[in-house]
Amino acid sequence: MFNYDQEILQKCLEYIYPRSWGVFFSYLGISLIAFYTGIARTKFIIYDTIVLIVVNIILNYLLVFGKFGFPEMGIAGSALASTIAEVVAFLVFIGYMIWDKANRKYELLSMHRLAIKDFSNMFRISIPIVFQSILGIGSWFLFFSFIENIGNDELAISNLLRTVYLILSIPCWGYSAGINTMVSSFIGNKKRQAVLPLIIKTTKLNLLTTLLISLPIILFPEFFLYPLFGKDDMTLILMSKPYMITVFVILMVFGTGGIFINGLIGTGHTQTALRIQTIFTIFYIVYSYLMIKQWYFGLHWAWAAEIFYWLGITIMSYLYLKSNKWHFLKF
Repeated sequence: MFNYDQEILQKCLEYIYPRSWGVFFSYLGISLIAFYTGIARTKFIIYDTIVLIVVNIILNYLLVFGKFGFPEMGIAGSALASTIAEVVAFLVFIGYMIWDKANRKYELLSMHRLAIKDFSNMFRISIPIVFQSILGIGSWFLFFSFIENIGNDELAISNLLRTVYLILSIPCWGYSAGINTMVSSFIGNKKRQAVLPLIIKTTKLNLLTTLLISLPIILFPEFFLYPLFGKDDMTLILMSKPYMITVFVILMVFGTGGIFINGLIGTGHTQTALRIQTIFTIFYIVYSYLMIKQWYFGLHWAWAAEIFYWLGITIMSYLYLKSNKWHFLKF
């Protein structure tokens, strides 16, 4: 039986509409970030991210709670705050690009003839990455749709676990972007034999960083999560505590698989990466359906889908990189 909650649906709709306007600036901002990551100049990305965070926090406080004469908008205010923050961060980034003399050699503001061959290569590499994102987001959407139909408590716990998971996986996303650029740079400098050792070293560094950041939160969620989620009621945190060790295992496996799959993408074999992700996304969806909809054994086994997903991606990516087949790709 499906268990629809009209209040949850209404809150989602209140959030989605003002948040949807930020999509345009988010996509443009990602393009700018990709450019500066590609040329290995990521310092300003940190500053721009800080601007985004600060503006977002301030506007959330003003619009959610209606402070200093602003309207009290609740969850819709949070969505509007995030959208405005993305617009501000985008404008700041554009201002920096205009001021930055180091990028003049790329002639970003000049008009050029369309190089069809370059566009063809770009689309050939990029389209599989687009589908990878669709697979990732789509599988998560289905996973939480399955969870929602179990009950409100399970959905609340899973949402908290998701938040913790996303926050603690930030180091992996940073190292993944870095390894993507570094692998491409090594290949460009004809250092293909050093690529796999580089990926392995980056994985170790990422796991160490993630371990140091996540272990205190996993072991003592009451202390670290109370200011964010506890308010006057620790019930949700206490209900979620038994599942924190599962999140920790997921972080370790994701911290390995995320680096390896992005290292593989950095070699230009995006179609291979897409095939690997497609195989394990299908497994992820089937496993989630069976373990949640058919044979529900609890949230531990439901969330284990992430473990098996990233473990499979790690093994397949490693085997492909080890095979040296990617050495023969040419543009």
